[in-house]
Amino acid sequence: MFLSILPAPNALWLAIILLIVGLAVIIKGGDFFVDASVWMAEVFHMPKFLIGATIVSLATTLPEMIVSIIAVVGGDYSISVGNAVGSVTANTGLILALSAIFVSGAVNRKDFGVKAFLIILAGVILLAFSLDGSFGWIESILLFLILIYYMYETIKSARRNALENKEQESSEEEAVKKDGKTVAWNICKFILGTAGIVLGADLLVTNSQIVALAAGIDEGIIAITIVAIGTSLPELVTTITSIVKKQGELGVGNIIGANIIDLVLILPICSIISGFNLEVVNQSRYLDMPALLVISLVAVVPTFITKKFRKWQGFLLLALYITYLVLAVTLFNVGK
Repeated sequence: MFLSILPAPNALWLAIILLIVGLAVIIKGGDFFVDASVWMAEVFHMPKFLIGATIVSLATTLPEMIVSIIAVVGGDYSISVGNAVGSVTANTGLILALSAIFVSGAVNRKDFGVKAFLIILAGVILLAFSLDGSFGWIESILLFLILIYYMYETIKSARRNALENKEQESSEEEAVKKDGKTVAWNICKFILGTAGIVLGADLLVTNSQIVALAAGIDEGIIAITIVAIGTSLPELVTTITSIVKKQGELGVGNIIGANIIDLVLILPICSIISGFNLEVVNQSRYLDMPALLVISLVAVVPTFITKKFRKWQGFLLLALYITYLVLAVTLFNVGK
């Protein structure tokens, strides 16, 4: 790689620039992909509730998924696992915390309760089955079963809500444009979006490794900070928008749903690619996954009981997340 012929400081700065470029390309590629996918679904007359519950929710996890897949193919298990788990922790301890602090949104206990149970169950499975240092086929199957049940519940809930708002939706529904210019543009957006996510993920993983090596930072630290937070930027944007519009429940629902899919889809896929022998490094086993479970419990249990996110939860989640990062840097930054 041409970076190797540059002086060390120049190589580091170029890697940082390319890493930022990778993040930007991932975010824009994700926007294009989701927009084009929704347009295609509407052209083929897929119900709106089905589009939202499946295509959009799955598409928003593509950045994290592609980053982890590229990492595991290259044998970088610390980035692969750290990104998947770290993204969920960042979503909850940082993004959801900000939402709770600025907009204490109410939740529907029935819908939220299912998601709360599934995310805690997934966290327990990850922690319990990864203590031996690897992620195998049994836990992969269990997480896939959670994914199937989650999608079933999501579609059922979305369909129920769609039926309740049927009259309003039908009056507001507009014809989907199908002229040649629109068709060509959406096909281009789909192709560019897919390519952008893959290219951006490759830039992110490659240059994260360079930054870690040049700066003497362990790859696991890079995975749970720059990579995990970077791939969570779409959720952050959605949450900020919900805060500005005083729609706290929007940010909450988006984050919890994204967290479940991140946990029950990305790691099993990475495990399959690794031949059901996905290595889980010490940082993930002894810090990342326990932190994920603790932060998730603080986020969902009080909320299920009170049917509302409280400001104190937001401050506590933020404090726990900062403590988690400090412990990670202090205890596991073994880079040279």
